[in-house]
Formats: sequence, C-alpha cells, structure tokens
Amino acid sequence: MRIGIVGLGRMGGNIAVRLTRHGHNVVVHDRTETVTHAVVARAEAEHATGVSSLEALVKNLEGETHRVIWVMLPAGAITEACIKELGNLLSCGDIIIDGGNTYYKDDIRRAEALALKGISYIDVGTSGGIWGLERGYCMMYGGPKNATEYIDPILAALAPGKGDIPLTPNRNVTDLDPRAEQGYLHCGPPGSGHFVKMVHNGIEYGMMQAFAEGFDIMKSKNSPLLAQSDRFDLNVANIAEVWRRGSVVSSWLLDLTAEALAKSGELTEFSGEVSDSGEGRWTIEAAIEEDVPAPVMTAALFTRFRSRSGNSFGEKILSAQRFGFGGHVEPK
Repeated sequence: MRIGIVGLGRMGGNIAVRLTRHGHNVVVHDRTETVTHAVVARAEAEHATGVSSLEALVKNLEGETHRVIWVMLPAGAITEACIKELGNLLSCGDIIIDGGNTYYKDDIRRAEALALKGISYIDVGTSGGIWGLERGYCMMYGGPKNATEYIDPILAALAPGKGDIPLTPNRNVTDLDPRAEQGYLHCGPPGSGHFVKMVHNGIEYGMMQAFAEGFDIMKSKNSPLLAQSDRFDLNVANIAEVWRRGSVVSSWLLDLTAEALAKSGELTEFSGEVSDSGEGRWTIEAAIEEDVPAPVMTAALFTRFRSRSGNSFGEKILSAQRFGFGGHVEPK
C-alpha cells in the first residue's frame, strides 16, 4: 500500500522505516527545516520517498483508490494546523490518520468536520516508543469501519504480532477480536482509539509511580535519620534484576528500571524533573466527568507536578523509565 507520513520524529521516522521494511510504499515529509534533510535522508535510505511540502505529499499519492496520510506530530496546534491543511488538499474518499497523543474530544470534532467533505478520520493511539521499529507498536484506533478496514495492511505491518506471548485462555471460544492478539484493535468510532490510549497512559503513570516509590523506600532504608540497627544498605540494581526473574511485578517498566540502575546506581544523570504529556490530565478529567474514583493516577500526576520543585531518588527512577521507553529528555 502507498501511504504518506507527516512528522519524522522519534516515532514517526521509525513508523516510516518499519512500513518500508514490510513492503509498503512510503512518502514522507517533515515540517522542521533544521532536521528535514537528515530525517528524510534516513527514510529515503530505507526506500521511502521524501518530499518538501504537504502539497507534494498529496500529489505523490495521486492514483490511489484512497489517499492515506498518517500524521505523527505533537498534540495541539501543530497537529490541528496540519490536519486542517490536509483537509483542504484531500478529497472525498481520502483518509487522514492521527497517530499522535491527541485529546479524544478533538478527534470527534475533526472527524465530524472532515466527514462533511467525505474524508475519513482515524485516530490511532500508538504505544511502543522508540522501540517500536523492531518490537512493533501496540495500536488502539477509532474511526469508520470501512476506512479502518482499508488501512488494515498498514496496521498489521506496524503491530508486533503474537510473538511468544502465551495465548489467553478461553479467547478462542468467545466472540473477541483476533486482531487484539496481534497487538492492534479497532475500539469504535472516531475518538475511541485516543480515549483508550489516554487511559493506558494514565495507568502507565500509576505503575511508574509505584515502582518509583518502592525503590525510593528501599534506597532510603540506609538513611542516617534511621537508627543504625534499623538500616539496610540495599543494592537496588540487584533488587530490580531479581524481580525481573519470575516476580509478579516483572514488566517492561521494570526491565527499563533495572537497565538504568545497572548503568548508574545513583542515577546521577537524571535530575528527577518529570514532565507530563497531557494524557494523565485528560484521564483524570474523564474520571471526574464519569464520577469514577482514580486516586492512584491522580496522585501520580500530582507527583509529577511536585517533581519540578525538588526531586527524590524515586523521581529519578521516573525520568530513567521515560527515557528508556520513549527517549524523553528532561526539561532544561
């Protein structure tokens, strides 16, 4: 399939490369002039076609049954402007995909506006970070059924597949979507994909915070504030490693924690100032709208706010995890 991709950052560039490696014909454009040459050159080395404008991108897709453009830009005004411009360049039957971390209510509004022109809008919540090129991306997407079925070959190529994860008992005797086992799922109408990804990230905040607090407690067990007889000089790098082996809390987040601690037990390369990218706030807003208590995720979000005015070892754990899965660099 021929597809256009706008935005070749940490994830967009890897998505383009993964698609070319799976035999898809990819046309790429990056809006940032200071990096355009380098990122387009990297994609072209993987047999993608680089273009210098959205107009050229759309023109390169002419002749397709449905022109498909995947937008992978930071949520907010940049993505809004890009989709508006594409809406003016594309025509009835074409498809716009937003794979960034957009607020789901914006998806609903955009889908309604584009539908008036006959353009389908698909929101794809994309998880996998900088590791997606090799591991594949877990994707949760919303949009009209006919459009999502048309781009299924794209999603199947990006998804991780079943891999060596054991099958869940009883799935084969119930009416459940088999694509979920491949790592991608049509969640419902426009907005539903980003809504599910939003809650995913809220849960992620809580899981990360639990690890951060646990390691902080263990690290502080040797504090001079404690009586000498009550102190343990615990090697947290070894504890992270042993937990990876058969423990109930084993996970990718623990893997990343163990890797960071093995490299630097004190995590001196991290300040512990932890940003939030929006999904945690939106998840809590949704919980408030729905009258659903979410104390863990709320506390995790507020801890990130607090981290910007003074940091603990636990917050360095958070920074190390975010750098590990997403390449997120601390604010300067």
